[in-house]
Amino acid sequence: MSTLMHVSLRQKAIFIPANSISSIQKKGISTTTANFIANLARLGFGVTEDLMYALNQTNPAFQLKLLQKLEEVMGLNKNWTPLVKDWDIPTNESAIDHLMTFFANVFGAKGTTLQCGHIIPARTFPLERYNGCPFCGTPFEFEKLKNYGYGSNLKVLELWTEKDVQTFFEDLLDSKTPLDATQVDSLKILLKILPLPNEVKIGMKETLMLIIDAFLERNQPEKVQHLFTSPTDILRYLWYKHTGFLQIIEPKTIIDRKGKNSSHIVHSLESSAKAILEAYKQLALSYDRKTCVIVARWLTNLPLQAEQMCEMMHPKRGMWVRFIRALRLAEYSKKVGFEHLKKVLDVFYNQNYTVWQGRVDYYRLRADEENTLKLLQQRPSLFARSLFANMLWFGAENTLKYFTEVIDKVPARLVFTLNMYAENYFDKENKRAVKPLGGVNKTIPKNRLLGLYNQKQLETMKQDIENLSLLAVKKRFEKIKNDNKTIFIHKALFNIPISIGDRSETIQDMPAALMGTKFDVEGDKIRLFMQWGEGMKAQHLDMDLSCSIAYDKMTDYCSYSRLSPHGCKHSGDIISIPDKIGTAEYIDINIKELQSGGAKYVTFTCNAYSNGEITPNLLVGWMDSKFPMTISEKGVAYDPSCVQHQVRVTKGTTKGLVFGVLDVQNKKIIWLEMAFQGQVVQNLNTKGVDALLQKLNSKTSIGSLLTIKAEAQQLKIVKNSENADEVYDLKWAANTAAVTKLLVD
Repeated sequence: MSTLMHVSLRQKAIFIPANSISSIQKKGISTTTANFIANLARLGFGVTEDLMYALNQTNPAFQLKLLQKLEEVMGLNKNWTPLVKDWDIPTNESAIDHLMTFFANVFGAKGTTLQCGHIIPARTFPLERYNGCPFCGTPFEFEKLKNYGYGSNLKVLELWTEKDVQTFFEDLLDSKTPLDATQVDSLKILLKILPLPNEVKIGMKETLMLIIDAFLERNQPEKVQHLFTSPTDILRYLWYKHTGFLQIIEPKTIIDRKGKNSSHIVHSLESSAKAILEAYKQLALSYDRKTCVIVARWLTNLPLQAEQMCEMMHPKRGMWVRFIRALRLAEYSKKVGFEHLKKVLDVFYNQNYTVWQGRVDYYRLRADEENTLKLLQQRPSLFARSLFANMLWFGAENTLKYFTEVIDKVPARLVFTLNMYAENYFDKENKRAVKPLGGVNKTIPKNRLLGLYNQKQLETMKQDIENLSLLAVKKRFEKIKNDNKTIFIHKALFNIPISIGDRSETIQDMPAALMGTKFDVEGDKIRLFMQWGEGMKAQHLDMDLSCSIAYDKMTDYCSYSRLSPHGCKHSGDIISIPDKIGTAEYIDINIKELQSGGAKYVTFTCNAYSNGEITPNLLVGWMDSKFPMTISEKGVAYDPSCVQHQVRVTKGTTKGLVFGVLDVQNKKIIWLEMAFQGQVVQNLNTKGVDALLQKLNSKTSIGSLLTIKAEAQQLKIVKNSENADEVYDLKWAANTAAVTKLLVD
């Protein structure tokens, strides 16, 4: 039940099993239920009427267990004590204080000796203002979370039943877009509890890997073979089990990231060479005989010609060579029953196969338009991915003519991607935001071939792409029989982008939101928070919470090195974590002060200052309330009822993370996730943030897609959901996997 509660909470609901609901109807709301709902409100949650009555039919033991789980999710038992007491009042510490303390410890001067062993000389840091050592950032004093429940906006939860769980499970399996980290975590939980439905189609290759893994963990290898359709599927699964990545990220990319993450501003602390060596060891392949024979059978039983298989293996040839050796496939290919594997290895090593992409490149570089475009028609998805570049290379008219003939075979998510990104791609002034596989977000310059075309020609290309993609989507909706007459579309859906290409790597344990979602700010202050190190032994582990403030002609920062810039206040830099309980940092952002100073945007970031990537289970987010948010005597400023959004960092290769942008003048926060390579906030390229925001703004909204559906299926849009045959509201949109069903293939 506790794991399903996690899954349901992410969908703005609480799961109550049928066997936990008493058949004896209570006449009124019991005292325990009333107290439970009051405690939920202190955590920032409200309940619908259906959920309230269902809770009323449960016993106090169930309610207590549920409350404890919610308190765990919202971090009530974590340590939220910062370094500075009353940190909203600056301590006025300076670089001179740190320098004097450094010399005092080197030469053994007089002063106050703290628990960490450091000597703090007189007339430097005001020690009465600190919960720990101001020099090394080690905390000594802690305070339990007491004052909370001052939030002004409750997050209303609904009732989830077994039927809702099953529906959500099937939606995840059938999702037409790759699952983000939150959905992947939810699916893993559900796969351990629920049987796999026989009739549900698996929508994405990444999802398929999780299903295969679930079967193998249940010792049902006989159900796996038919799920593999190519050697690439087998490679993807093997790499997922070895690294935890659902995408095939090249070993050299992982090693490079590990090395960069362990570089350091202070040269003496540089450990990139050691990290690279460790990464090589971690990526080394080693398999037992049982695994070797299983994989050999998987490859042997694939219903493909040897030449086809080798062509599919070619793009990852270097990785396949390593896997073939580690899995002893050459040895098994000599055994009876593995004749097909023997032929595949013979063709692969002698390279007796033709690579389709090589033929495309051959004709393209020779400007052979007809042969290039005919080859691309054989693989519509790859044609779609290279459409813009080929329009500039060969000209728009003929390229679109060939593409139109196969557009019906292109997955809907790619059709929408074309419509979304044409505006930015064909703009000579814009830089594009991209995220290479396994890398960090980057901005890349425009295609140089744009210089061959005038503005009118580029505008025509944009319009042609938009008309073609919208017509294709409309035709797909028209082919679906629909006897309904009316449709209701919630106005908020026109502000929520369709989730395509957003592979979020953080987990949202609170109600989940799509990247690009805009949150209205109710109060005049935003409070950023970061908590890390829970369950870990005491050690040096320096994570930094920072923000970048953009003005018209300058950029300011609030971080460990600049605690009190105009409009922001930092709670102090913690460098070492205490034993098991973790620690926290905060930043208060005063919107009125920033507005008066002409600030445009504030970008929220966290970084791993210590060597390596951001530590797993680090929690980061922001609080908002139209009521004043409290700060205790020891500086504890966390209030779960005020938390508007938070994410948890899991295993990854992220050194720096952008987790939100505040539009100062409009008082809106845009939730986004952008990884960047940087030990401090100053390493953030703000142009990359601008490019990502442009990319998100260019996306088609859910509301716009539903409008196309209504027009194609001749549905009348009504303003009242009660009178509509089809209802699309925020509850429906919360299940992003269900939203992808609109991407009709």
